[in-house]
Amino acid sequence: MSEFTRRNRALTAGAGVAIAALALAGCTTTQDSNGGDSGSSEGGTITIATTNAFTSFNGDTPEANLDTNGMVGYLTGVSGGLGLGGFLRLDSDFSVLPNTDFGTYETVSEDPLTVKYTLNEGLTWSDGEPINADDMLVNWAISSGYYDDAVLDASTGDVTNGGTQYFSLAGSTAGLDTTSFPEIGDDNMSMTITYGTPYVDYELFNPIGKPAHVLAEKAGVSEADFIELLNTLPEGNPEAPVETNATLKAAADFWNTGYDVTSMPTDESLLVASGPFIVTDFTAEQSITLGKNPEYTGDMSPAYDQLIIRFIGDSNAQVTALQNGEVQAIQPQASADTLTALENANATVHSGDQLAYDHVDLSFGGVFADANVREAFLKTIPRQQILESIVTPVNPEAEVLNSQIFLPTDGDQYTTAVEASGYDQYTEPDIEGARALLAGATPTVRILYNTNNPNRVDSFRAIQQSAQQAGFVIEDAGSPDWSSLLGSGSYDASIFGWVSPGAGNAALPQIFKTGGGGNYNNYSNAEVDALVDQSQVTVDADELADLKVQIDAATAQDFYGLPLFQSPGLFADNGSVTGVTYFGGQTGIVWNAQEWTLAG
Repeated sequence: MSEFTRRNRALTAGAGVAIAALALAGCTTTQDSNGGDSGSSEGGTITIATTNAFTSFNGDTPEANLDTNGMVGYLTGVSGGLGLGGFLRLDSDFSVLPNTDFGTYETVSEDPLTVKYTLNEGLTWSDGEPINADDMLVNWAISSGYYDDAVLDASTGDVTNGGTQYFSLAGSTAGLDTTSFPEIGDDNMSMTITYGTPYVDYELFNPIGKPAHVLAEKAGVSEADFIELLNTLPEGNPEAPVETNATLKAAADFWNTGYDVTSMPTDESLLVASGPFIVTDFTAEQSITLGKNPEYTGDMSPAYDQLIIRFIGDSNAQVTALQNGEVQAIQPQASADTLTALENANATVHSGDQLAYDHVDLSFGGVFADANVREAFLKTIPRQQILESIVTPVNPEAEVLNSQIFLPTDGDQYTTAVEASGYDQYTEPDIEGARALLAGATPTVRILYNTNNPNRVDSFRAIQQSAQQAGFVIEDAGSPDWSSLLGSGSYDASIFGWVSPGAGNAALPQIFKTGGGGNYNNYSNAEVDALVDQSQVTVDADELADLKVQIDAATAQDFYGLPLFQSPGLFADNGSVTGVTYFGGQTGIVWNAQEWTLAG
């Protein structure tokens, strides 16, 4: 889980398969503003370093919704709906850039909302198989949850009605309700979707993800038979669940876990890509290598031959590798020490605010089933101290974050949200107030965090020291494998970060709705569920902002947790690669990797 936006912010890690959501962060050649050099090749290798390791070729599941997974997914095709191998991606200002070399989409009708997606002729996957409407239909089925008929227990996530949930999404299916099954064009190159109600993020829906022919193969059927199955299976009805379809379940099981890897896969179908890059090598905990996709014919093929992404968790080690020429660009965790080291190394620094924030979430159940205990714990969190030790040395203008949805740069919207939520009451610890709420009790709280992340270690220690003064017994549940433990029930509070792709509202149901793909703390409030559902079909900007403020306030009143700070961002290069520019969204440093060139 990686480490948020000015335009219709989606707070995601990460994302239904095709919906933007939150994630857990030679010589030069002439290029156009929308991509690469139309396939020209200057050769060579560019090597960069990121903090987190790669774990899965499908970053759109709750377990694999990590920033590095998303980076690779973006370069090879799509991740969370945004990428170089689908209908759209984001520009530097987070506006939508249609990938017209891949296909086009148009609003056919506004009442009812109807959108048609048309693929360009001659597109193929990296294994040579054609890209057609089969692929769009399969990924619409995954994103929409059309066949699901399960009712899930809010506290455990267990199915309670004997139904089936097929695909496990990091994001949400909210807003993708349709009045009918998608209409497929006679040439099998277009798909038209008619929505039951206006969908706020319809322009970010991208019906391309994993290949239909690969999922069909994993389900043990031909692609034609798989598509026929999707056309004949009825829509799921939780009030009248039916027997699980074995073929669809097999495809879903593979999509859910089959792309997770601990070594370079021998099954090449896991590597099939639609974008300009394709994975050619992978060593767990060390690096992943991407080369040019030989079947890619679009406008974003890079001028260099391959991109190596090394995983170096220690920021000082990243700076050293940059200085020694082992890597040419880095995305370390921002700190005053890192900035000083980069200045001493004469590196070019690219910095800014990330669309990301660190936060503390409380698990609903166990020790925090009691609202008084939740409130008492929040009163002990030393947010100002945490800000001053981690962020202020990098950004002296930074302030404690007082919203789960808005950032200070949102101006009046942020101010309104803070007034409604009251998060600003928790800037400094109130130990006496916490003790009064505990009334002599000494609850044990297990805190999960990333032990390999110095900032999270510092946050944990500050919280531990403060909470113990109020009578809490704090157990260290930190782990280098913290992301795999999210939602496991093995902890009571968690410290981590969310990063936004930079557009959309899919994160609202992802995080705050009962059963949401990123709702790792089993939060459930019927009022919030209704507000979240309404947010997905509200297109008026003022009404949508008001709904977000209401969600922010309602979750705060439930003592959901506390936002800590907006994360500072930092890239650097050593002058041997050109084109690296700062981008605060989910794809981080690789957002324009297709445009980079080796310095001559």
